[in-house]
Amino acid sequence: MIIETLWTLRYANRHLRKSIKGIPQRVAEWRRFWRSFREHQKSAPPGSEIQTKFLLPCLGDDTAQTQIEPIYFYQDCWAFEQIVRERPERHVDVGSHHKYVALLSKVVPVTMVDLRPLSLPLAGLKFQQGTILELPFADRSLTSISSLCVVEHIGLGRYGDPIDPLGTEKAIAELKRVVRPGGDLYLSVPLDDENRIYFNAHRAFKESYLLELFQPFEIVDQAYIYGDRFGRQIQSGFGVGCYRLRRPA
Repeated sequence: MIIETLWTLRYANRHLRKSIKGIPQRVAEWRRFWRSFREHQKSAPPGSEIQTKFLLPCLGDDTAQTQIEPIYFYQDCWAFEQIVRERPERHVDVGSHHKYVALLSKVVPVTMVDLRPLSLPLAGLKFQQGTILELPFADRSLTSISSLCVVEHIGLGRYGDPIDPLGTEKAIAELKRVVRPGGDLYLSVPLDDENRIYFNAHRAFKESYLLELFQPFEIVDQAYIYGDRFGRQIQSGFGVGCYRLRRPA
């Protein structure tokens, strides 16, 4: 209990320092907001001034660049391009980001498998409830299946799932089970110099270990994300590997 309390305090203290550090930026953002509001009120035609009850401050959007989270940006584009090029009759996705799945469904018929259904319906996107540890498909029955930034979370309890130290290995085995000969599996997984668990966020794996888990599948395409760079060469340190795997015909 003492150790847990100390870790909690350390975690809270780190976030408190981060919040305090961001105060000057927030003050500057509020100043710009009120300056813009006063300028609008002065230049507005008589009778068209904004009532204060309709103020809805959006702070921090006036950036020099459009800020993008690089992992989802690159991996989703990579998988989208690969799948659309192949044009499978049907594609199945397991647990990937809903925006990627939604856009893909407008080009290729998609069935989305997840524990939790989407809160919004979308014409052309079929949802099927299921778990990556027990997919609702027969052995070797799917031509095309993807699961991006998913397997590394299985068994860490982050999303309410049971603790299982071998959750990733079991998830990869289950994804492989349902791919038919000649079919493709699109997967992205965090990489590191050694197998590591960043509890309870995710795991990261040494690529040589992953390649063993992928057997007997062949690698059709692979790419890597390190920081804000997308490339074809593996590097040292933490990154994300994107793999297109094919079961031998």
